[in-house]
Parts: sequence; C-alpha cells; structure tokens
Amino acid sequence: MTSSTSHDDVSTHVPKSVLLVIDVQDSFKGDATTWATRNNPAFESNVAELIEAYRNADLPIVFVLHQNSRPESHFNPGSPLYQFMDFVAPRPDELVLQKTTISVFASTDLARRLTQWQINRLTVTGIQTEQCCETTTRDAYDRGYQVDFVTDATLSFAIPHWAGGPELSTEEVVRRTEYALAGRFANIVSTQGVLDSLSKQPSKELAMTR
Repeated sequence: MTSSTSHDDVSTHVPKSVLLVIDVQDSFKGDATTWATRNNPAFESNVAELIEAYRNADLPIVFVLHQNSRPESHFNPGSPLYQFMDFVAPRPDELVLQKTTISVFASTDLARRLTQWQINRLTVTGIQTEQCCETTTRDAYDRGYQVDFVTDATLSFAIPHWAGGPELSTEEVVRRTEYALAGRFANIVSTQGVLDSLSKQPSKELAMTR
C-alpha cells in the first residue's frame, strides 16, 4: 500500500473503488451539547460532492447506519432520529448497511460485497473521524484493502477527559487520527484530491448485485 501524509496524494490511476459514507445520521444531533462541539463546517458539502462524483463515475457507494438496541438511544432503529441526514439520500439501487459495531466490516457483509464487486480500494468518509471511520480504515488495511481517508469529509466532536481533566479538542482528534493512519493504514487525502482523481478516470459502469 502506498501511503502519504499529503492531503492531495491520490493516485491519478485509481483502481475501482467504493465510497463509504459511514454513520451520517441524525442520531448524533440527539445530544445537543455534544453536537455543538462538532468540527468541520464543510463536512456536509464535501460528503455531498463526493457522493455526486462517485455517481457520475459509475462507482459504487455504500451508506452505513449505526444502530444501538438500548431503548433510550438515538441510534435505536425506533428513534425518530434514526435516519440519514437530509443531504444524504441513498438511491434505491445503492447499498445501505446497518451495523452494530465500530468497524463496518465486523457486523455487516461489506467484505463479501467488495469481493463480489472486485473492489480493492475504499474511500472513507463519515462520522466520527477517530471512531467508526478510523476503526473501519484499520480493519480494511488488515484485510488487504487500499484506503483513502478523506479527513475533510469526516466529522468529530471534542472528547471529555475520563477523569475530569482538559478535553481533547477536535483539532487534536483530527491531528492524532492522521498521525496514526498516515504511512501505516491509509493515504490521508482531501475531498478535492479525490474529485480531481475521479475526473481523470474514464466513466465505466460497475455491475453490482445487491
């Protein structure tokens, strides 16, 4: 796997790839205090641009919802907030997976789908940067996939200290995640870098069986 800390280092020759849109759901808005600490004001527009670009390139997109069985949880499928955010609207022919684990791979059939589609590269976006996005990235690397981690198409929140100390800012969350992933598990890339790379690829429809 070729890795780099560059935010624009996406190969101009990108093998067939899938866009993962992880946990972009209203459930997070149920905790207004935490939601107020969110970072990345460009998150929504960046994810929307990547979705449009993958559709235009006839490349697959996998949308993921995280669920929790606790009745009081906003991630419970019975919650009115258990839905994609309004700028994310999977089409009828696009795959939606529901997971119960931090990694998408651990509780879905994503790996089988990727084998079926002959996909060896993932573009990771979603919520949260250092949790489901990072964990899925590490898991994907261990399974032999190449991963482009699009930091500016992820979102996270400040993390309280477990013993009452200073919280970890979103800037530190992002910095730590990029340091941990770059050169080990993923390419750290930007939304614009991915868009530029996709624009250089010939459009080729990928046959998929849901």
